[in-house]
Amino acid sequence: MTLLAVDDLKTWFTIEKSWKPGAADKVLKAVDGISFAIEEGEVLSVVGESGCGKSTVGRTLTKLEAATGGTASLSGKEFLSMSNAEFRPLRQQIQMIFQDPFASLNPRMTIEQTVSEPLKIHGLAQSNAEIRPLIADMLSKVGLDPRVMKRFPHEFSGGQRQRIAIARVMILSPSLIIADEPVSALDVSIQAQVLNLLKKLQSESGVAMLFISHDLGVVRLISDRVAVMYLGRIVEIGPKANIFNNPSHPYTQLLLDSIPQIDPAKRAPKVATLGEPASAANPPSGCAFHPRCPYASKLCSQAAPELQVLESKHQVACHHVGQFERQVAA
Repeated sequence: MTLLAVDDLKTWFTIEKSWKPGAADKVLKAVDGISFAIEEGEVLSVVGESGCGKSTVGRTLTKLEAATGGTASLSGKEFLSMSNAEFRPLRQQIQMIFQDPFASLNPRMTIEQTVSEPLKIHGLAQSNAEIRPLIADMLSKVGLDPRVMKRFPHEFSGGQRQRIAIARVMILSPSLIIADEPVSALDVSIQAQVLNLLKKLQSESGVAMLFISHDLGVVRLISDRVAVMYLGRIVEIGPKANIFNNPSHPYTQLLLDSIPQIDPAKRAPKVATLGEPASAANPPSGCAFHPRCPYASKLCSQAAPELQVLESKHQVACHHVGQFERQVAA
């Protein structure tokens, strides 16, 4: 059953006001008309280079940023058009794990205060006698000793702080977690531990997750499906196996080629190596990827391709998807 349905989501930011009568403001189209759905208990990962808009998607769906257009529904209830007061009851169901665990924790609050605060806000528990056992149980589930309750965030390592942030989210039993680069700020040796913890908690609780990352190794471990973003738009979306074993967009292949390989024999030739991504404030005409794509034609510079269905749940936005697949197969 569909839990989250997003349709034609747009999040634009005005970066330069025009003072000329009739002239339009200059806008940055961070998210420019994307649609996707997440089933109950499913993990959908959003990947792409820095600046592609993936974090803005998460911040918009938690109403930390205002949507410019489009709709998003949780269990059939549209919430982007809600006021903050109307949306507040739904915040228990849509929780976010941020990239920097130190910045997301209040340095003046103990761990007990941090984890108990959402319970009090949403009226799930009030008295300390009622709350402390819940906190102790949740800290144990995320791999921390319950005796650390009275300590402050600065007394913990980065991995431990992220475990605390995860505990604060999971104690509400949400139906959807939006995880924005939750392990990228951690040491490599700690990333796997936190990622395995997230995977374990997600599997045990059945919570759905929108997992935002630039690390394809991380995405491959935790995802059920993957959406690839480029300059504010989804260029490919499908089951994890399709994305990794049969990429159907040149940009997806570029991302896969960027995964480090120790064995030189396993290093694939790069599909696209033509410079840096364009700016979202001044995107190319037509397909935004065409200046970097070796398969680009005149059509690519004139018209933006729409997502087309290749097979069940696998969609790609490319004018020359057939040509690209033959090249990969060869």
